[in-house]
Amino acid sequence: MRRTQVRVALLAMSALVGSVLVATTPAGADTADATVTAGSERSHLEDADDVRLVHVRMTGADMLDKVVAAGFDLEHGLRRVPTGIEGEAVVTAEQVAELEALGVEIIGDDEAFAWSDEADGGLRASGARTAQAVQPASHEATVRVVRADWFTTKGQGFLYVEARTTEGQQSNPVVTMQLENDSGKDTPFGFARTMSRFVDSGQYMFHRNLFKLDTRPSQIRVTSSTGGVTTGFVSDWLEDAPPPLTSNPGYKWDFVDGYRTPQQLYSRAEEIAREYPDIAEIVYLPNKTNGYQRKAQATIGGTGQSAVVVSSAAWGHEGGNDITVEFVERPGANLPLSVEVQGKAIRVLLAKDAAGALASTAAQVAAALESQSQGLVDRAHPYRTNAGTGIVAPTTGPVALTDFLDQKRAGAPEGEVPRGPATIPVLRIGKHRDGRNPGVLIQAQDHAREWVPATTSLEAAERLVHNYKSDWDTKKIVDNTDVFFILSNNPDGANYSFYNFASQRRNLTNHCPDENADPGRRNSWGVDLNRNYRVGSGHDGYAGGSTNCVSDTYQGPAKLSEPESKNIIWLVENYRNIKFMMSVHSNGGQLFWQPGAYIADGRITTPRPPLGDEAFYWQSASRILSQVKAHRQTVVTPENVGGSSDVLYSSAGNVREDLYHTYGIYAFGWEVGGSVYNPATGNWQGGSFQPPWVGTPDLVSGHSETMEYANGIMEMFRVAADWGKDKKKPTSQLVPGGGTYSGPVDVRFETSEPATIYYTTDGSRPTLESPRYEATEFREPGQVFHVTETTTFRWFSVDAAGNVEKGYDPTNDGKRDNYRSATITVTGR
Repeated sequence: MRRTQVRVALLAMSALVGSVLVATTPAGADTADATVTAGSERSHLEDADDVRLVHVRMTGADMLDKVVAAGFDLEHGLRRVPTGIEGEAVVTAEQVAELEALGVEIIGDDEAFAWSDEADGGLRASGARTAQAVQPASHEATVRVVRADWFTTKGQGFLYVEARTTEGQQSNPVVTMQLENDSGKDTPFGFARTMSRFVDSGQYMFHRNLFKLDTRPSQIRVTSSTGGVTTGFVSDWLEDAPPPLTSNPGYKWDFVDGYRTPQQLYSRAEEIAREYPDIAEIVYLPNKTNGYQRKAQATIGGTGQSAVVVSSAAWGHEGGNDITVEFVERPGANLPLSVEVQGKAIRVLLAKDAAGALASTAAQVAAALESQSQGLVDRAHPYRTNAGTGIVAPTTGPVALTDFLDQKRAGAPEGEVPRGPATIPVLRIGKHRDGRNPGVLIQAQDHAREWVPATTSLEAAERLVHNYKSDWDTKKIVDNTDVFFILSNNPDGANYSFYNFASQRRNLTNHCPDENADPGRRNSWGVDLNRNYRVGSGHDGYAGGSTNCVSDTYQGPAKLSEPESKNIIWLVENYRNIKFMMSVHSNGGQLFWQPGAYIADGRITTPRPPLGDEAFYWQSASRILSQVKAHRQTVVTPENVGGSSDVLYSSAGNVREDLYHTYGIYAFGWEVGGSVYNPATGNWQGGSFQPPWVGTPDLVSGHSETMEYANGIMEMFRVAADWGKDKKKPTSQLVPGGGTYSGPVDVRFETSEPATIYYTTDGSRPTLESPRYEATEFREPGQVFHVTETTTFRWFSVDAAGNVEKGYDPTNDGKRDNYRSATITVTGR
């Protein structure tokens, strides 16, 4: 099956990409350096004749990290493929050479990874050695089925399989695996095909396949080229979803009719609080953003050694835009360099030598501007990495500095954008806003260019308040949860995306030193807010956060350096009832959680959640995504669900990691949008950050994505409400259980619901410090114990809501030892 790739203009943010803005060409300047006039929105890419869209393949997140750190914007629209990660970039021929020097493979569209629709004969066809026999007991298994899921979308069936071999890291020869499936209960296996081997950062992950089937299979069989074979049953993924709330009689929905700027989002949040004071209020976050504002600037004299970059001390809207700078040649010889200031007009009187020739270098002019401009200029320096050794030429007249924020992008909403720092309001909805109910934080638009997350979150808020008095299911949500909506967590960047540069990802804070501080870099400044947190940070060596201030994943100069990230920590520390969080992004079509980052060397992840938490995440994801599917049959496939470093890439310093590990909050990340199956073509159509608001109902549009993912957010509220009301204690058992066995036996734990098991085998009392029952491997079920001698297991289970099996108190030593116990007696006969 050919999967249509997301085709977003992923512009590289390197020196060759940003629009290099220069002032009016000075008299006598080298015109080859001054190719763009002040105020122009053109870039080097747009001027180049050899610009093209290229498909790239990287070996894994470690290489992706290097590419992004070099200034290439490849952060979204990516896809994990067997040999690493594929994506797209718009580049020049020179940039292709840069990518190849970094080890990136440039591939053609026909070389992009695509799942095969047809059986290929599997191991026999590939000439690999076939399985010798059914493999031995599970503790010796070389092949394991991780998951086998059946789902349907738009009338088409699909089977998704993940399997793992203990020999998967072997590279010479590479271990291959064959997948077969039956056509229903008691039918033979067939349709043999070779599974794709997935490797990330040099580490084997699993083999997997996704392919079309018209009939739901009952079982699969997986065979390794080294001889292992195993079978597994097929499960349903998102099938038979209950009807969404939108199907309730009289239910009101479809409130959002287009994309909204931060001002519109905040205004509506405050209106809701005024209109529904019995169930809504506004919480204002204490840290103001750094502002939709820029210093006024100009690059004077081209881009060579004679160029000078000038930045105002005042913000552009506070007087910086009124400043002019003129380089003046005077008649005579032996004249010193000096600066005259009249009001906001700065005149640099250029030096001359004994022969009457101009003698001021760019470095000297920059120093004079900083020291003699009477406070009007706070930054002046040579262009980028230049030493500024060139002789400065006079300008043809005064050059006006500008913050470049006055120009309105075509198609942007009407209305002036307020300058200066912004206060972010949080819309809080709940009947009881006193901490008694579990809190749910919905955080949208960390990344400025992602417009659908904001409309999705607003639609969910509208549904809560409009249906509270008329819909019983909504009333239960509002009465039993405490919801906090941050409709746009990056208002400065979002405004810049709407009005100046649609592809803006980060906030607007410029931490760049002189070499990257000229206005040609202005679309590359800012901090990636979802790389600015404390756990699994790039500052601690985790992959996915850049130290390059013009990288789209720039992590900032320090952890929590940005007011927007500080606000999230303030919120969860001051409202301790927040137990659930969803960071809403676009446009990958994924739902994920921890681990979210890893150290590339060895692929060492942040701590994985306990098996019980992992199971709770999966259970919640199934509920949430079932409601997304119920709207128009959009399926987020199992390959795109799980730990984000497993299904996507490493994202150092993300908010989810911090909130889960520091505060125990169940923190989800959601990439709305993504691929939608098109039955007309038989392909999956990719999405974009700002899809047309209205489009083909069955395919990609902002409106459809808003409605279907609002369904999912509503279900997350129900997950939280159920969690808050859960007083039922879990039960667990050892399978096959205690008893006498004539030889070694394999045992495992099972629980009645997602729960974490603490156990001992040394005769001691189990506590919260005892070993936890763990997964065999990531994305797999619990481990199997191979018991070879008489052993007593003592254990208890704790569910996601904190209920302890049988009411056992693991902290009260010896007072009530009602933990579970089972003895496996091995006789040796």
